Amino acid sequence: MALSRAERCLALLLRLLSRACLALLALLPPPRAGPARAAPRSVPPPRRALLLLPARRLAELLRARQVACVEVVEAYVERIKEVNPLINAVVKDRFEEALQEARQVDKLLAESPGDDCLEEKFPLLGVPITVKEAFSLYGMPNTSGLVNRRNVIATSDATVVARLKQAGAIPLGVTNCSELCMWYESSNRVYGRTNNPYDLQRIVGGSSGGEGSVLAAAGSVVGVGSDIGGSIRMPAFFNGVFGHKPTTGVVPNDGQFPNAQGVRTSYLCTGPMCRYAEDLEPVLRVMAGPGVSKLKLNEKVSLEKIKFHCMDHDGGSIFVSPVDKEILQAQKKVVEHLESDLGVQVQHVAIHKMKYSFQIWSAMMSSKDSEGQVSFHLFLKLHSTFSLVSCGLRPWLSAEEQCGNWEGEGCCFGTLTFSMQVGKSTKRGASCLALCRTLCLLTCRLGLTPFGMPRQAGD
Repeated sequence: MALSRAERCLALLLRLLSRACLALLALLPPPRAGPARAAPRSVPPPRRALLLLPARRLAELLRARQVACVEVVEAYVERIKEVNPLINAVVKDRFEEALQEARQVDKLLAESPGDDCLEEKFPLLGVPITVKEAFSLYGMPNTSGLVNRRNVIATSDATVVARLKQAGAIPLGVTNCSELCMWYESSNRVYGRTNNPYDLQRIVGGSSGGEGSVLAAAGSVVGVGSDIGGSIRMPAFFNGVFGHKPTTGVVPNDGQFPNAQGVRTSYLCTGPMCRYAEDLEPVLRVMAGPGVSKLKLNEKVSLEKIKFHCMDHDGGSIFVSPVDKEILQAQKKVVEHLESDLGVQVQHVAIHKMKYSFQIWSAMMSSKDSEGQVSFHLFLKLHSTFSLVSCGLRPWLSAEEQCGNWEGEGCCFGTLTFSMQVGKSTKRGASCLALCRTLCLLTCRLGLTPFGMPRQAGD
């Protein structure tokens, strides 16, 4: 998987340019010193025990009348008020409405004879959730960080939001995202920048970064995200939570802005983001509705019969820095754990054209729809600050040719463990690797680095 001489020269040029830019930034004068009081480096740890329970467990306690729904919602409202001035994740709340809905849940529980029918009808009864601002939540803004949409208020619920509400979930508010959901950080001119709860000087990833941040800060337990090039997976990675990009067509994308058109509908997916891994499946069931039948989640899976594959890096893309040794060591521990506990043989693979994944993704994003317009035309028409360089990107091969070559190589049923970030520090940034649609990833936490940042791996 060696790079050609031209690719090596281009990679060297890009890295030299990057270092030169960093050197210039270092010469800029520091901001004026504020008050003598030192600013906090991270959010304070949660003190309420209710904030440390998975959604599944919260729902069980509520149905058993062991805790009041109002108490649960008040705990999360208090937590958001505590941490949001630091992380700027929740950009608009609906606390009063949420407390009113919590009282209705308590009334329902008081009048209901048992919890058998409640679990089937309302699997998330009383569970507080947050929603990415790009999705319509009735009465909440729906700007996607775009300035000329700052006065847009949702008059209905997105399909997934409606299904979560019908399952008994209580939305607390909407969370920040990158402008038009097209960046791997979450900052825009409407709401500003969202900060990482582990280190307020670091980014949260994007575009569902507000969800990743508030989940990591224990301000929510379940979130709604969307992903076309890493927008669920990267924030999950950056914030140490769990995110899943489902198979295309399982969860409806209706009710979000911007929505995909043409070939991009095969890439955009709506999916769950959770503080705890055990909540991914029940939340996905609710979000998918009838589409969950496509996944056969009720069938038992023998892990020993699954093929496991491991790939250390993408083969040397000129757009991606080398993977840090610490990330590789963490991934190695995952492989060792699989082999020792399951007794399976993890096969190391090298997908040669993986290093062109960014070009594949870019070709897809710049391909023409049925009306002959490239996907970025909508963004430019809406006066987005999206870089014009991206719109003018000309990939080396067409989307059809590249995807065709990809699907013929290295594709098999099983699971592929792959590094989702090149380095341990999100402060200096990381390249967002957009995998082809033949791979759907689940981002899993592997503990903390010595710097106190989440360590993740994609699966």
